[in-house]
Amino acid sequence: MRLTRPAALLLLVALAAVTGCSSAVTQAPAAGSGAPSATRVTVTLSDALKIEPAQINIPMGVPVTFVVTNKGTIDHEFFVGGEKAQAVHEKAMSGQMAMVMDEPTGIGVKPGQTKELTLTFADTTPVFGGCHIPGHYLAGMKATITVQ
Repeated sequence: MRLTRPAALLLLVALAAVTGCSSAVTQAPAAGSGAPSATRVTVTLSDALKIEPAQINIPMGVPVTFVVTNKGTIDHEFFVGGEKAQAVHEKAMSGQMAMVMDEPTGIGVKPGQTKELTLTFADTTPVFGGCHIPGHYLAGMKATITVQ
């Protein structure tokens, strides 16, 4: 079987998520499944290549819903994971065929759009939120997420 470049990149990101690159982050259980209600965190993405707040504190073991608004005029994304997952995603997004799309630990957010991403953090492993539109992450478009 031969994979197209976009399929190979998606597979690479998915493998990174399940092989420990973002082991501390999981999708939250569906609403009504007996899980505790989600903590909500408002996040803003801007064309100044900033994610605000730049420091986010969240509880461990409780679903956290990031309410992400793109206040800019260009596409941005909010991808959550550890350093290794961020590096893998950065590499995947640097290719010519890279597309901004939703995935288990990240969302693409069009200008003026607000989207939600709900995750549960199982331990206090350092985690980051980042935008990997080419050049954005390297310019500092990231936030530190501290799990307590």
